[in-house]
Amino acid sequence: MSLFDASPLRAEEPPESLDRPLADRVRPQSLDEYVGQQHILGPAKPLRAQIESGHLTSMILWGPPGSGKTTLAALVAQQSRAEFIRFSAVLSGIKEIKAVMADAQKAKRMGRKTVLFIDEIHRFNKAQQDAFLPYVERGDIVLIGATTENPSFEVVSALLSRTKVYSLHALETAEVVVLLRRALETPKRGLGHLGLKITDDLLDEIAVASSGDARAALNTLEIAAGLAREGVINRQVVSDALQRKVLLYDKAGEEHYNLISALHKSVRSSDADAALYWLARMMNAGEDRLYLARRLVRMAIEDIGLADPRAVEQAIACMQTVHFLGIPEGDQALAQLTIYLALAPKSDAAYQALNRANAAVESTVAAPVPLHLRNAPTRLMKEMGYSKGYKHAHAEEDAVTDMQCLPDSLRHAVYYEPADRGFEQRLRERVQWLRKKRNREEYPTD
Repeated sequence: MSLFDASPLRAEEPPESLDRPLADRVRPQSLDEYVGQQHILGPAKPLRAQIESGHLTSMILWGPPGSGKTTLAALVAQQSRAEFIRFSAVLSGIKEIKAVMADAQKAKRMGRKTVLFIDEIHRFNKAQQDAFLPYVERGDIVLIGATTENPSFEVVSALLSRTKVYSLHALETAEVVVLLRRALETPKRGLGHLGLKITDDLLDEIAVASSGDARAALNTLEIAAGLAREGVINRQVVSDALQRKVLLYDKAGEEHYNLISALHKSVRSSDADAALYWLARMMNAGEDRLYLARRLVRMAIEDIGLADPRAVEQAIACMQTVHFLGIPEGDQALAQLTIYLALAPKSDAAYQALNRANAAVESTVAAPVPLHLRNAPTRLMKEMGYSKGYKHAHAEEDAVTDMQCLPDSLRHAVYYEPADRGFEQRLRERVQWLRKKRNREEYPTD
């Protein structure tokens, strides 16, 4: 691969072959045509100012699919009159990197800038990413990396510290509609020569279904154009072209964790409607149902606990139901459990109690078990005082003893502090009564 024999994608040389996908043919040819990302490209915004000043620095464009990362990189290169080389992290290795870097150094000596665009930079391993460092530092190249993954986790820190990260947003529905209309009306590169007719409502439907992915929307429009009869794209044509709504989701990527976080926090906040929405988002994107069931079991334990002891029973029953029934019947069990957990009283008292007990274990000496709590199966152990002074609870009034069960060093420790919600209200009263009975400190009242 070389700067001088590659076929870089330049915005001033638009691909007009109808063999190319529509999304590629109608790429914006100038920043004025570019749609969206006004938070970085609007007047006086950071990236716009950098482009207009001509002082380009290496950058990472982080955003969801179809948000315009590749197009923006090409326009940046065009604006700066630089060589634009597109490099794929999927197809290239160290050998190709070194070859392109050598040519970039030659171009620099000839007074030409080189913008190296690396698509899916997160797919490069550490050694491959490190290979760019000296060339970025010397200014041999302006590196523009594109990624759908959080660069904090996917780009090595040394390279990240030498680049500016710009976050791109999924396009708004209205912005996607602008691109669809432009594709319909552009005669050479778009579909304008076909004279297609489509209602505003159907354009909105395609835009909404794309979930902010311009490429997906344009691909749908292109399919619909091929299915249209007598130049009309009707509702049936759009439905056939869509087939299934495109959802922004990657089961192995950040969006997976964003959505499960939203589901968990909606349940914790007792918002059943929001919890159902996030659950539906994940199910419609193909999430593993048993994964969802496991996470709901965790919510029952962590966020509801003893405020409603039946929550974990319901969660385990749901998990078994999902395993037994599969899709789609098991989905209803997940929805039912989500509603139950969202509406249940909340308490993390048991969760916090274990945290306190763990902290005590880690921060204190491992005290020996008191002799009266030890079994004494042999005569020697009895002679040593094992089990001496033990009080059998069932022989005592109310089956409660005043016997100390913690080591002396922790005799006044309190780990479980019941909430005053749901069933734990009764447990709170029970704890207070037991502490009085055992002559221990009362549970503090609010």
